[in-house]
Formats: sequence, structure tokens, C-alpha cells
Amino acid sequence: MLTKINHIGIAVQSLDATIPFYRDNLGMAFAGIEEVTEQKVRVAMLSVGESKIELLEPTSAESPVAKFIEKNGAGIHHIAYEVADIEAAIAKLLADGTRMVDEVPRNGAHGTRIAFIHPKSSNGVLTELCQAGH
Repeated sequence: MLTKINHIGIAVQSLDATIPFYRDNLGMAFAGIEEVTEQKVRVAMLSVGESKIELLEPTSAESPVAKFIEKNGAGIHHIAYEVADIEAAIAKLLADGTRMVDEVPRNGAHGTRIAFIHPKSSNGVLTELCQAGH
């Protein structure tokens, strides 16, 4: 079902303040910033080899990322696994009794389709399924 780790999402207060560390100090390739209005975040994607880091800056106090930062502080927010068929992956997880945040895929950054597994089903880790856009 899973093909690889797609990215690690990191909640940040400010993309402008955080990007230079990953881009300049760590030397990651910067792929740009995108706003995902549905999730009330601005997203910066950086890569190192085949791995990616997704920096998430809330655009509203109502954003789930803003609430995460308020409760936990900035830091690792989620891990995303790539799947070839997100509907099939969701169906299998639901059939296995997994609690989902999203039972229907939604649009994510960079043309992806995403769905989150509830942390109560994944030992406290917010887990994202991610199908690459075509």
C-alpha cells in the first residue's frame, strides 16, 4: 500500500523566519511556497535527495496548524506516506478498523490528494496518505 515516505510536515510560526535555516544552513533545495486555503496554511517544500520537508505556516488562528502550535509549540506535525491509489488505501484502512480524519481524499499542496489517519489509530502520530498529482 505505501510506496515511500513522501514528506515530514513541520509546523512553524513563520516561513520567512524558518526557510533560511533549511535552505541556507542545511542546503536543502527550495521548491517554493504555496497557499492551501482549504487548510488555512502556507506551505514551503524543501528537498534533500528523495526526501522532502514541508514547512506549514498557519494563515488563520482557526487553522489546525495554528491550534497544533498553540498546544504543542512549533515542531514535527505529521509524517506523510505516498500511496499509488488513495481511495484503495482509505478503504483498506477503514475495513481494518482504522479511524480516519478524512474518509474521502481532499486536495493538498502541489497537486496532491491527501487523507489523514487519526492519531488515536496511529499511536499518537498524525499520519497523512498522499497520492501524487497527475
